[in-house]
Amino acid sequence: MSTLTVSFSDLSKNSKRVADTVERAQRVHVTRRDGEDLYLTTERHDRQREETADVTARLFTALISSDEGARAVLLALPAVFPWVRHLSAEEVREFVDDLVDATRDVVELDVHANLHRVIVEWRATARILADPELTAELTGPLPGDDHGEVAAP
Repeated sequence: MSTLTVSFSDLSKNSKRVADTVERAQRVHVTRRDGEDLYLTTERHDRQREETADVTARLFTALISSDEGARAVLLALPAVFPWVRHLSAEEVREFVDDLVDATRDVVELDVHANLHRVIVEWRATARILADPELTAELTGPLPGDDHGEVAAP
């Protein structure tokens, strides 16, 4: 899917033309030199994206609520996230639970960062587990003096 791009100065100078473009394309990427890029979208397009997230969250929740559905999700997971092969069976189940919870957060709380964080963190865990030397280094005892138990934050 290709997204049209306009500069922020073009938006400022030709806002009517850019608005017409957004209505046709539903989404336009606005580049900025002095800040993070923006996206302009139509209300309809945003509602459709929200509905997509809602359907996805409900589908995941329904699937994992039965043994057969949970097995189907577990079987499909490596096609979507090939790195899960480095996780234990228990870790894969934890990943699925975290993934479903984060997907629900997208819908119920409009918080998208959690879904991204869950995937990044579990992929980092798999990356460590894929390297036996790194796994041994990170799971072994720490060198030097033991400074006692760390208090919970």
